[in-house]
Amino acid sequence: MPKVSVTIITKDEEADIGAAIASVNWADEIVVVDSHSRDRTIDIAKAANARVIVRDWPGYVAQKNFAAEQAANDWILSLDADERVTPELARSVRQALQTTTHVAYELPRLTWHLGRWIRGTDWYPDYQSRLYDRRAAAWSGQYVHETLSAQGSTGRLTGDLHHFAYRDISDHLETINRYTTLAASQMYEAGRRASTWHLLAHGPLAFLRNYLAKGGFRLGRVGIIISVMNAYYVFLKFAKLWQLQTSPLARPNEGSGPA
Repeated sequence: MPKVSVTIITKDEEADIGAAIASVNWADEIVVVDSHSRDRTIDIAKAANARVIVRDWPGYVAQKNFAAEQAANDWILSLDADERVTPELARSVRQALQTTTHVAYELPRLTWHLGRWIRGTDWYPDYQSRLYDRRAAAWSGQYVHETLSAQGSTGRLTGDLHHFAYRDISDHLETINRYTTLAASQMYEAGRRASTWHLLAHGPLAFLRNYLAKGGFRLGRVGIIISVMNAYYVFLKFAKLWQLQTSPLARPNEGSGPA
């Protein structure tokens, strides 16, 4: 079976990095690329036997590709600090690599929020391409929602990747504000423009998709909250795109590290 390197990019992740590394202690190597954390992230990662590289923040795509380049092995499992690989997923990784019929693999991500696992809305199954052969795949994109571009077929793994994305609703709102700024700038630079239809319709349609089509109603009040928040994300993204096209702002700052 090919050896696997796990890569994690970090910035001030002392609350999560230890558990993230512990969930992949079966891997052949763990590489943490840190963007000058001011907390105990680096110390915790080193104590957990991860190889730590400190580097200025160049953006999500460049940092993830750099992390893959530093790995000792060609097969990479890309992990965020707020994620945990479940035992079922770990077994699925090992089973897939025994045959390696694909150059990349998607896996289902399951998010914990507001006191429960969110099995519904756009959040589940939230398939993420994370396991890949770096000789045939690399990260691409611009500001937000980087994607894995593979030169070959992509398979699917079983077993969930647990995701602890937000501390609370306030943290969720802060993330929405940050990511919609990046998403709007990305759309603007790609030539997209927001119309009245986008502003009026896309948010409500996103709510209906999340709450009805994707089963948010089965989650009770939590399903209502998440469906509304997902719709708000869509509305805010187009509102910020409209703002850019009426009074263009400077290129957004991607910040100093992952969040």
